[in-house]
Amino acid sequence: MQKITPFLWFKDNAEEAVNFYVSLFKNSRILSVSRYGADHPGMAGKVLTEVFQLDGQEFMAIDGGPPFQFTEAISMFVHCEDQAEVDALWEKLTADGGEEGQCGWLKDKYGLSWQIIPNALGELLQDPDPAKAGRVLQAMLKMRKIDVPTLRQAYEEA
Repeated sequence: MQKITPFLWFKDNAEEAVNFYVSLFKNSRILSVSRYGADHPGMAGKVLTEVFQLDGQEFMAIDGGPPFQFTEAISMFVHCEDQAEVDALWEKLTADGGEEGQCGWLKDKYGLSWQIIPNALGELLQDPDPAKAGRVLQAMLKMRKIDVPTLRQAYEEA
């Protein structure tokens, strides 16, 4: 068992959200679900707790009602191997009401913020040549979805 587990509060659609997230990542699965009983009017049958893994990382979810909303103050940072992975996740997470943000950030249809970041971005930004890294940063600041070929082009400019 991991020591720290992110806990996600949903108004009333935790099960739908968890099923969606599990479908996006390899090595993901639902571990357990407990539900509110009849002694909780309006919540009977909803998710009290749902434990799940996304690519081996454990999370918990709850249908907690409307008092709390997700904000950009917390996001899920996804290290993507290549542009194809960025493109696939970006498309799925922004579909059906998701919202694109700047610099690789987005909100999914449940309001949860994600950063869909190719590993190449970190590598290019950490280049010891400050001019190259600076050009990459300037290119990234103009993007919504991160585009690796455009970053590499900025990196190579003279």
